[in-house]
Amino acid sequence: MIGVDWGTSSLRAFRIADNGAVIESRSSARGIMTITDRRFEPVLRAEIGDWLAAGETRILLCGMIGSRQGWREARYLPCPAGIVDLAGQLIPVGFDGASVMIVPGIATEDADGVPEVMRGEETQILGAASAERMVACLPGTHSKWASVAGGRIEGFTTYMTGEIFAALGEHTILARTLRRAPIDEAAFDEGLARARVAGGLLHHVFGVRTRVLRGGLSEAAAFSYLSGLLIGHEMVSVFGGGIGINDKIRVIGSGALTALYARAIGAYGGEPVTIGEAATAAGLALLGGRVTWQ
Repeated sequence: MIGVDWGTSSLRAFRIADNGAVIESRSSARGIMTITDRRFEPVLRAEIGDWLAAGETRILLCGMIGSRQGWREARYLPCPAGIVDLAGQLIPVGFDGASVMIVPGIATEDADGVPEVMRGEETQILGAASAERMVACLPGTHSKWASVAGGRIEGFTTYMTGEIFAALGEHTILARTLRRAPIDEAAFDEGLARARVAGGLLHHVFGVRTRVLRGGLSEAAAFSYLSGLLIGHEMVSVFGGGIGINDKIRVIGSGALTALYARAIGAYGGEPVTIGEAATAAGLALLGGRVTWQ
């Protein structure tokens, strides 16, 4: 089987054996927003054509490829939702020579009735889930925190932390007083600590500029300080909203951002366990095993 996580800005593909093992994987920058005239089929063929030529005839797609901007819209399923629920609502798309299905997203509401949605992350979360209760954290442009029990996602919350970080650092006055640089852990930790005190995010953010002007913070360190400040405010919300230090927090992802989230969770009293990108392929494999392929 071929599993594909097709997002807004990138595409990751996995050739998966019947036992769930990943035989081969690859990635490209051909996210759905790079594709004009909705020509998804030729792009997919270009990315995995050699696997098709080798005899693969089953393709499972997850992510933004199932959105309104994607190949075909797959409706959101309500929480709680697990592998069986998603596998029962896959959406077929026409593709000569292979059977192609799209995984639906999932949706819930917060305590005030405001909708929450995800596409692609549900496959990652369920690929990392077990029978025991757990909390999953998926760092990213829009980070997700999900509660999982019995192998089903019970609910989740989204934070635009990554996108706000980029917007503040590139399109506000802060761009004049910080410089992109490798993470300074001490400055990052200072930002985490600042988020704990009174004053609120909007006041704290302005303090990034004034600390550079009058507080001795370098422009390079300000980059890390702002990151810690924003992720810290996310932690304040998460840990103040019912997630306790005794919950098992699985941080799903790889790279520097995942490491920063694990550091922040530890600073706020949690015990993070980092799970790499294998969770996506594992979720796709679980779903593929539930499909009656045509």
